[in-house]
Amino acid sequence: MRDTLKSQIISTKLQQIAEQAARYPERVFINLAHHIDLDMLYESYHQTRKDKAAGVDKVTGKEYGSNLEKNLHELHYRLTNGLYKAQPVKRVWIDKEPGKLRPLGIPCFEDKIVQRAVSLLMSAVYEQDFYDFSYGFREKRSPLDAIKTVREMCNQRNIGWIVDADVSGYFDNIDHSWLRKFLKQRVNDGGLLKLIGKWLNAGVMEEGNLCHPDKGSPQGSVISPLLANVVLHYVLDEWFVKEVQPKLKGRSFIVRFADDFIIGCEQEEDARKVMAVLPKRFSRFGLTIHPDKTVLEAFRHPDRKYQGEVSNGTFDFVGFTHYWAKSRNGNWVIKRKTAGKRLRRTIKSIWMWCRDNRHMPGTDQYRIFCSKLRGHFQYYGVRCNMRSMKKVSHEAGKAWRYWLSRRSHTGKISWEKYTLFLKRNPLPSPIIIHNV
Repeated sequence: MRDTLKSQIISTKLQQIAEQAARYPERVFINLAHHIDLDMLYESYHQTRKDKAAGVDKVTGKEYGSNLEKNLHELHYRLTNGLYKAQPVKRVWIDKEPGKLRPLGIPCFEDKIVQRAVSLLMSAVYEQDFYDFSYGFREKRSPLDAIKTVREMCNQRNIGWIVDADVSGYFDNIDHSWLRKFLKQRVNDGGLLKLIGKWLNAGVMEEGNLCHPDKGSPQGSVISPLLANVVLHYVLDEWFVKEVQPKLKGRSFIVRFADDFIIGCEQEEDARKVMAVLPKRFSRFGLTIHPDKTVLEAFRHPDRKYQGEVSNGTFDFVGFTHYWAKSRNGNWVIKRKTAGKRLRRTIKSIWMWCRDNRHMPGTDQYRIFCSKLRGHFQYYGVRCNMRSMKKVSHEAGKAWRYWLSRRSHTGKISWEKYTLFLKRNPLPSPIIIHNV
């Protein structure tokens, strides 16, 4: 009951801040840090996942919560008296695609709590400024909402050309000075800016070595998604809406999910202008548009193509390949299927998981394996993507059989025996969940 009351109080405060931000879009907020009180820290704790890996201090969420009241009181004291120090972020590397790794930052749990509090306050302001076509790391917005918008815009605005853009190492290359300038345009609160500066300058710990990058915001920290959205709001979103679109001859649109975005243009001339100006715009802020991965694709409605024109291509966005194809009724529609890179990455990760966990107790292995498959099908279960999901299901079954056989003393498990085994332990089946 007490926690519910606290949540209601925090929700009311955030709603009031949001209403002020919406009513006065030019207002600069300079007095938000005082809202980080004990109630806010309690709320931040409850909204922070406790099952994630520990940071450099090796304190897990469960351990921190075992003496929660004392820990939060001490944290609040350090925050209000300027004694709070941010800990370095532990860096680990995760598979991105075959042959490539992605750095992931793991902050200390206590830093996550404070970052969550700051993120709640600042989001109440910035959610009123962000455009509707921005979908990444925002409440009640998902990648599936983004691909739905892409399809609607392509159909409604007679889009013929797609600029498929890629920002090279975006999170690792955010310029700190530009970030501060952008933040001060809307939130010029010394307390919050000082906290953000501490997190950005705390350093990165990797295999016992501490370094202090002069740019970037670690992927994995709670505050990074908001900071990344703020930068791209000014670098890309606002610039495109206010400066680029008014100068284009035909209709256009932009849809962005974090640093992954596409721009659609009705006319080829407009698309080529956008392609030419994008690298210049991003380089001004210390960011790079990848020259090889950023491409211009023809994406006309097949019935509206003219003889001699470039044939239609495809483009990838948030893990899906978008392409024109005929429906069962014979009409041309935009379909989606799992992008080739994502499909190969998923199959490889399943194979490696089965290999690395083949000695896990059978019931635990079955439960986790099913959970992984259900998670994949829940995301990629969109119309017209059944073939790709069946491919994953088939390869997952092969991988599980192979590695179950490797731990068996009797040798390879026959398909007949494996089929009987699956009848007792059925794997999740691919299913279309999203009608987008």
